[in-house]
Amino acid sequence: MSEVKISAETRTEFGKGAARRIRRANKVPGVLYGHGSDPIHLTLPGHDLLLALRTSNVLISLDIDGKTNELAIPKAVQREAVRGYLEHVDLQLVKRGEKVTVEIPVHAEGELAAGGNLLEHVLNALPVEAEATHIPEAVTVSVEGLEAGASVLAKDITLPSGVTLTVDGDTVVLQVLAAQAEEAPEGAEGEGEEAAEA
Repeated sequence: MSEVKISAETRTEFGKGAARRIRRANKVPGVLYGHGSDPIHLTLPGHDLLLALRTSNVLISLDIDGKTNELAIPKAVQREAVRGYLEHVDLQLVKRGEKVTVEIPVHAEGELAAGGNLLEHVLNALPVEAEATHIPEAVTVSVEGLEAGASVLAKDITLPSGVTLTVDGDTVVLQVLAAQAEEAPEGAEGEGEEAAEA
């Protein structure tokens, strides 16, 4: 997994007014916490952060005030409900070699068995533990030829080396649902019966 370098500034102003001023300057307020240290309140460049967050569990190398470099992963991202711009981000401090618990997206590939069956994602993301600098971007699961009633359990998913499940292995991740039979339009059956009687 590649690191994304972002320059951040510590901030001393708090509250809604300060947050609005930060956002007007195309920046995002954030907090860096972890390892038992006091939280560090940051201001991050909005565009750079938005690009970085396109990758789930991105590893961010923070240059704070040009003095210290810290590694972090996003833990909570708040977006404005209508326009979707970033409102706030919580970052967790990590160290190289340290194991962290994250959720990685599950992607399905392949065609289900014929018959119009539907694939349900019971879990969109799989909870795992991985080394902070080697978090997989996603896991891909083949659903080729699966019939209605089939399911893929967490333990069935092949994980990269060094990555372990933090959820019960028998947890259903994907399941195949039978296609719903379409109901005949109302009145169609009655017309057929009358024709038969005549």
